[in-house]
Amino acid sequence: MIHTAAQTLTLSSISWDFIIGGLALFLFGIQFMGDGLKSIAGEKLRDYIDKYTNKPWKGILVGTIITVFIQSSSATSAIAIGFVRAGLMSLEQSVGIIIGANIGTTITAFLIGLKVETLALYFVFLGVLITLFAKRKKQTYMGQIVLGFGLLFFGLRLMGDELSKLGELDFFANLATTMQDQPILGFLCGIGMTAVVQSSSAVVGIIQKIYDSGALTLTAALPFVFGSNIGTTITAVFASIGGSISAKRSAAVNVLFNVVGSILFMFLLHPYVDLITNLSTTYHISPMMQIAMAHILRTLVISILAYPCINIMVNIIKKVIPGEEEKIELNLDVLDPKLAASLPAGALGVSKQVTVKMGELAADCIRASQDYFNKQSGKYCNASRQYEDAINSLDAKITDYLVNIAHNSLSEHDTDEFISNLQVIKNIERVGDLTMNLNEFFELTYEDKGNFTDEAIRDVNEMYATVLEMNEMALAYFTSRDESYLKMLDDKENYLDLVEEKARQRHFKRMAGEVCGSGVAASIYVDILGTLERIGDHIWNIAKEDNEPIPMHKTLAEQAI
Repeated sequence: MIHTAAQTLTLSSISWDFIIGGLALFLFGIQFMGDGLKSIAGEKLRDYIDKYTNKPWKGILVGTIITVFIQSSSATSAIAIGFVRAGLMSLEQSVGIIIGANIGTTITAFLIGLKVETLALYFVFLGVLITLFAKRKKQTYMGQIVLGFGLLFFGLRLMGDELSKLGELDFFANLATTMQDQPILGFLCGIGMTAVVQSSSAVVGIIQKIYDSGALTLTAALPFVFGSNIGTTITAVFASIGGSISAKRSAAVNVLFNVVGSILFMFLLHPYVDLITNLSTTYHISPMMQIAMAHILRTLVISILAYPCINIMVNIIKKVIPGEEEKIELNLDVLDPKLAASLPAGALGVSKQVTVKMGELAADCIRASQDYFNKQSGKYCNASRQYEDAINSLDAKITDYLVNIAHNSLSEHDTDEFISNLQVIKNIERVGDLTMNLNEFFELTYEDKGNFTDEAIRDVNEMYATVLEMNEMALAYFTSRDESYLKMLDDKENYLDLVEEKARQRHFKRMAGEVCGSGVAASIYVDILGTLERIGDHIWNIAKEDNEPIPMHKTLAEQAI
């Protein structure tokens, strides 16, 4: 398949701007389409991963499906890593997600093999129309998906014509011959190229185009594909640097899975080439689809081989990366549906214990946010987000459990306990949401390279300390019903209001005196104070609503709503 005709082209004869621009459109299209899909799916992605990954094989299935839709194995893996740290998923379960993400990312090569690029501009036109005339956010996201899809394949189309000329260059023809004789060169080039562009789909797409032009043989092309599977793990490795033990171990599992799989197929390169060639001849498979088929089959085979070895892989990684796993300990087994059916009062007591744990997670979330405010390190922002993920998961699980309890006949006291617990978890969930809002304010400031004054920092830290004290008191009252906590909590809530008002006044004086050096920090500082005050209100509600009598005219169903 290597050209042997007289060479007439030179490097300057190739439109490199088409290749570079096409690659840029390809990468942008993948990200743009994936962002649109994630916007439509929203938090449902996390819900699906949380709900359907109690076994590794389910994790593989969910990881595959989600990655097919969002076109980002890194995003899927990142969600799984967050659940591992939050204690909602074991490392073994996250391996299933990672394996599935590797399978799902092969869909792009399959679509390229179908030559969807011939319809690329139609998708671009349709995507632009949808975006321009969209009246709702979901319609805008749908336009983004279609436009990204079109740009992805239009970028490939731009590259394709120029990449097909490479085979006519003397040096490339010689290089192709060398890579056929020494496949390890193509393997290393695949690793390097993917590490640079941060997208295995892009590298595989380029190889599909070059192979389709006849510039490479299958023996020279496949090592590029195998190498790209290793190169794509660089993203996860970089993301895990400075992260938790769980993040490092999950990234290491991803590397181990792809390195072992790629090396194995490098050893089996020649028989594998013969297999793909025979299948292609028998079923008349096009050149680009041959690469896609080889890519998909390799990933499926490695996934099947890896599945029974998941525990072995996890044990290896734990020895390579020793240490205690930084994990939020949650025991959700205590939410036993049988207990809810047989002894509702006992089940309410159990749900109360888990609700207290949820409140403690809210405190951890707030502390991590305060660390982010003071130290400006993204790892604290990520930690705060993972605590909030755990809070959201507990909110859903406790609510479901309480609904199961409510299906039984409850005494008046148990009904009050049911409503109290339900109100408490909703307030705790709002505390987590508001803490995420604080992190967004801090992120805006730090991205603007802005800083807060020393006085402003002291005021914010004073409010943080107060809400943390209030949270401890509210949980203590919820547990013990000791009325003395209500008085202390009321005093703290009034103090928080006072600190917020004084801090606001001092801030306005600083602005009038032009002391504030950062425009962004100055503009959102009042929002930060207000958000901390609202967190205090919801913490106070934990005790206040728990202490208020339930109106007897409201039904249990109305209260649950």
